Amino acid sequence: QLQLVESGGGLVQPGGSLRLSCAVSGHTLDDYAVGWFRQAPGEEREGVSSISSDGTGTNYADSVKGRFTISRDDARNTVYLQMNSLKPEDTGVYYCAAKGGYSGSYYYTEWYEYDDWGQGTQVTVSP
Repeated sequence: QLQLVESGGGLVQPGGSLRLSCAVSGHTLDDYAVGWFRQAPGEEREGVSSISSDGTGTNYADSVKGRFTISRDDARNTVYLQMNSLKPEDTGVYYCAAKGGYSGSYYYTEWYEYDDWGQGTQVTVSP
């Protein structure tokens, strides 16, 4: 069974940066499309960014475009989310999720499209 473990969250001041990692085990990563989602207290889970199986297709929520970058290193079975110019509204628990089956350049944006989820990592942006 696929396992996903997020890391890299923490407390950062507005304008700061964090890099989240999603380490995948149980299967080689190159058969999976991956997405990052976040959930703030009292709010619904929202899609942040997603990347296709072959890494050529990426997608970002409007709220993070130009600030966040998703990437993958299949040799390390890890997907990254580089977050720059962080804002207080970026605060939340960040989850990575994987969708099995080679998708080529296609990426998935909706949480219900994903099969496997990590436990999440907390990101807090505060002065």
